[in-house]
Amino acid sequence: MSSAISINRLGWQAFFQQQLNLEELEYTNIARVCGHHRNGYLLHTIQGTLTLHANPALPEMTLGDWLLLDQQQHFVRLLERKSLFKRKAAGTKVTEQLIAANVDTLFIVCSLNQDFNLSRIERYLALAHEAAVTPVVVLTKADLCAAAAEKCQAVQALDPFLAVASVNALDQDNCAALLSWCGTGQTLSLLGSSGVGKSTLVNSLLGHDIQKTAAIREDDSKGRHTTTARTMHFLPSGAVLIDTPGMRELQLAECETGVRRTFADIEQLAQQCRFSDCQHQSEPGCAIQQAISSGALEPRRLSNYQKLLAEQARNSASLQQLHAQDRQFGRMVKTLSAASRKLKKGY
Repeated sequence: MSSAISINRLGWQAFFQQQLNLEELEYTNIARVCGHHRNGYLLHTIQGTLTLHANPALPEMTLGDWLLLDQQQHFVRLLERKSLFKRKAAGTKVTEQLIAANVDTLFIVCSLNQDFNLSRIERYLALAHEAAVTPVVVLTKADLCAAAAEKCQAVQALDPFLAVASVNALDQDNCAALLSWCGTGQTLSLLGSSGVGKSTLVNSLLGHDIQKTAAIREDDSKGRHTTTARTMHFLPSGAVLIDTPGMRELQLAECETGVRRTFADIEQLAQQCRFSDCQHQSEPGCAIQQAISSGALEPRRLSNYQKLLAEQARNSASLQQLHAQDRQFGRMVKTLSAASRKLKKGY
């Protein structure tokens, strides 16, 4: 065991403290998940780091989770999460993947070069709003974009209250604009596509190089994938930073509230349509189509809103079906186990 660190430096907050009873306060140790490997979880405690070996009885956990251990460092229970990022696993497999837990602020990192994509930013915003986490859009590589100011304005137009920061990730002083979200006890997470400059940003926030970086490709201005695992870092400002590998695919599931919050302008317009079941196509009195005709609403934004709503509904239905099958299988196992015990006792 090594690397002792204070509980406040680990990101402990009153939300978690209030979940402990008197016995747990006296007889258990508090730990935070800072790594997940094939053989188990890497945990940070105030005494240092240790490994909690994989066990089928353990609940599924992810970086940022808080849990209690007994005096022998055995798992006791997982604390209620303040927030959780999750997605449908990439590909055709119907499973849910946990990304990070107990995050206060999400830095949505997007480069201003050819990788810039408003629809992708909206997808990440839906994830943040569903988790009730403060989103901050961090725009990088302004030096590679001749229209940086226009693109920054386009992001701000998504939501007038959205925090948007344009930074040079290579310049520590320039990245100081992000420090207002990096106070002691705060947990941050970085999400974005491969090669948008997340690793460079991590290095600048840390004040030294810890993450590998790579130059962009000259043919398409896209960065190279460098981060291969989710990692936890402790910033000089006192915040905890969770970095994640670049996501080539972010499939939303069980995210209806997040999508509707991200497109609050469209939701408000829909209430003004003549018909309550308006599909916003060619119906008379459609406030959304009127907004598009007047230039107040982009057709792209309506298209992405409808796409994300349909996607999350489809993926949610698939996951719910999988959960139902798992519950049915669990009940069958319990029934067979009970019958087996009776046979052994001669009943």
